[in-house]
Amino acid sequence: MFRDRKEAGRKLADLLRPVVAGTDALVLALPRGGVPVAFEVARALHLELDVFPVRKLGMPGDEELAIGALASGDVRALNEDLIVYLKVTEELVDRIAAREREELQRQELLYRGDRPTIQARGRTVLLIDDGLATGATMLAGARSLRLMGTARIVVAVPVAARQTSERFRQEGYEVACVATPSPFDAVGIWYEDFSQVTDDQVRQHLEEASRESFAKR
Repeated sequence: MFRDRKEAGRKLADLLRPVVAGTDALVLALPRGGVPVAFEVARALHLELDVFPVRKLGMPGDEELAIGALASGDVRALNEDLIVYLKVTEELVDRIAAREREELQRQELLYRGDRPTIQARGRTVLLIDDGLATGATMLAGARSLRLMGTARIVVAVPVAARQTSERFRQEGYEVACVATPSPFDAVGIWYEDFSQVTDDQVRQHLEEASRESFAKR
């Protein structure tokens, strides 16, 4: 049990310290919940921090039911079994993706402002969220980064469902996770404070990281 995302980030940083030793690493956070975690990791390990928006593709009428996710570069990670079971057409998937693409672009502009995107090509990337349940959002992000030519991708979270973390390893990603409790149930139950992270908080973390230049200390 973590007290909050801040404590979770500090514990994750301890786990990641030997992983990034001697590498040109970059911390990328999945908004919004991953940003406070990633902020603590970047600060503790003296690494650059940026945001990497990924949008869940929610089923119309039941938005919490994710049929997949969309990441930068228009990369999709689809839950094919669920799509077949629900008889979701390709046309509907395209419509959902088009809507979420607009929101993804809005987030990138909102969070980053006029600051340029930090280049990930050829670098080690720590892709961070506050936890992994189904992993659809993280998977879309990881696949997108792979297409961008990153040298190494480490999926890093404080807590994850064991079978989800194994799925990432099977796809060839490194996984760094503080805890894989069983039964898992949901990410939020492993935090005493799992308050929603706001857009303003995301911007504040990114602005502070840019202002303090963690990587230059």
